[in-house]
Amino acid sequence: MSATTGAAGVAGTDGRADLAPLVRAAQRGDSLAVQELLDLLTPYVGRLCGPIALQDGPDATQEALIVIFRGIGRLREPAALFGWARVIAVREAVRVARAAARSVPDPLDDVPAPGDPQLAADVRDVLERFSPAHRAVLVLRDLEGLDEHSVSALLGVPEPTVRTRLFRARRNFRKVWER
Repeated sequence: MSATTGAAGVAGTDGRADLAPLVRAAQRGDSLAVQELLDLLTPYVGRLCGPIALQDGPDATQEALIVIFRGIGRLREPAALFGWARVIAVREAVRVARAAARSVPDPLDDVPAPGDPQLAADVRDVLERFSPAHRAVLVLRDLEGLDEHSVSALLGVPEPTVRTRLFRARRNFRKVWER
């Protein structure tokens, strides 16, 4: 896969099969392949880490990418790259958010909003009040569209715990939103 067609070619299609040569090259230490994978994974990992780790989203994204690229040699099935990266991203986002548990949130610098920036800021403000565990379950279930079984596997908690956290997080979101 060439540098000119690599990331755009894979991202532009459902080119999961096209990932195999790129992943294998990165596993062999090909720096161009590593850069192409980094270009593919960074936005995806950032979209997962941002809503969970909030103001520490960029740190969580960076930590997740470090873990991903340090462990790329252990990835057996290249087609599973995005699922594998998702597990790592969520785990690192929760870890970073817990470690950074601040009593006073940092001001919002960047509001990721393709639509209404005020709405995105308001949603983010509500999410800041939740624990990382509740943010993670909301992001995975309501933004990523994963089922409870998948969320359970990603977070390493039983499905009833996922349902309980989701119920509480949604209920709390509605309460805060309606104020």
